[in-house]
Amino acid sequence: MLSTKDFIQMSLEANLFWGRIMKEHMIFIEAALPIKNSNYILEADNIKKSYEELLMETIMVSNGAISQGAIDSKELVTAFTLEAETTTENLTGVCINKEISSLELNLTSRPDFNYTPSLERHIFELNNRYINITVEVINFMEKLLSQLLDCTLFAFMYPNMLDHLIEEAKFYLKSLIDLQERIKLKEDILRTEVFWNHIMEDHSTFIRGMLDPSEKELIKRAHSFAELFEKLLEKTKKAEKENICKITRENLEAAKELKDFKTASTEGILGCNIKSIISPLLADHVLREANRYIRILKEYIKKC
Repeated sequence: MLSTKDFIQMSLEANLFWGRIMKEHMIFIEAALPIKNSNYILEADNIKKSYEELLMETIMVSNGAISQGAIDSKELVTAFTLEAETTTENLTGVCINKEISSLELNLTSRPDFNYTPSLERHIFELNNRYINITVEVINFMEKLLSQLLDCTLFAFMYPNMLDHLIEEAKFYLKSLIDLQERIKLKEDILRTEVFWNHIMEDHSTFIRGMLDPSEKELIKRAHSFAELFEKLLEKTKKAEKENICKITRENLEAAKELKDFKTASTEGILGCNIKSIISPLLADHVLREANRYIRILKEYIKKC
């Protein structure tokens, strides 16, 4: 069973990270749908607002309660996030609550924080609300994907990318359900690494496909990362228990390299130095996901 501290801290960090990821998925969908589908644009916008409301409430109870590792990893917010949100809002017309980022930039961790039973009850109820809206978002995206595959809906988004968003939402939902049941999961780092290697591979293929054809060198680099993580994915799937630390170190080195590429890409897109159809917020979004994966890998390697 999870302790009160672990339950509160793990819940808050999961919701701060994944809740933001989910609401940004809705921003990407809003921007990708043609005006003919204004009903779906409105539905995505309403879901986005629901996540923003939950995130504001989560931030209010997170100060001091989350770990320093979560703050230092830059998985919640980066130095680029506010600018990326402002630019994306100006370019797409999709409204973004930027106060969330401003507040997250000032979050702290306190070793003497008091993890009270009343806070635990509040977090349990908050998790339930995240579960409800995440079930709603999965149903919404599965509906869109079905129509995309049936050619009854058009969107400026790959069907595979929408499937990727659904996969992340389901991973988040499963994590929340486990937390609510206070399950202290047996360490299955390989399964976690399989998930994240697949996500990193997808990111690389999406970046490759969304760069302007003239960006040949960047396309080559993105392609090389896609191939690297495809190989690491298969290697991780086949790894034996005695090789966990070795493969984890390999995955960490690859994730660090991809993070550097994503960081440079985010700077280049924000500075209008890279030709692509990648929004600044999407660039920052995939950077934060790499940051979280790196933190997970580093935490496990400490035990090797």
